[in-house]
Amino acid sequence: MTVRPSYRDVPSGPFYGFNRAPATLQEGVVANWWRQGMMGGAKAHYDCIKAFSETDFTEDLKAITVPTLVMHGTDDQIVPIGASARLSAPLLRNAQTKIYDGLGHGLCTINPDVVNPDLLAFIRS
Repeated sequence: MTVRPSYRDVPSGPFYGFNRAPATLQEGVVANWWRQGMMGGAKAHYDCIKAFSETDFTEDLKAITVPTLVMHGTDDQIVPIGASARLSAPLLRNAQTKIYDGLGHGLCTINPDVVNPDLLAFIRS
């Protein structure tokens, strides 16, 4: 399939925020994204994206009772914060929310120094 190799355009741009100044493109991150994508079938990827983008998980979120950490960057160009974290966190009974100013969709990969202390604090709590 000739389209799939161009799959590298997404991670080199909006997914990790490499299209925003002053970001520096990290080839290893882009290569790993591509590697993961090539391991799955095109139909499986399509079906997965269709399922999570078209399914209303409202009742599922309301049923979750365990402590939950909702993390989101304000510059997420893939999943807008207003359509995700700001809607889902209030539905969770025991949620903590961490909003990262200026960070994008791949914040755990690109900003582990910022995110990991919060993850560890949540786990320890």
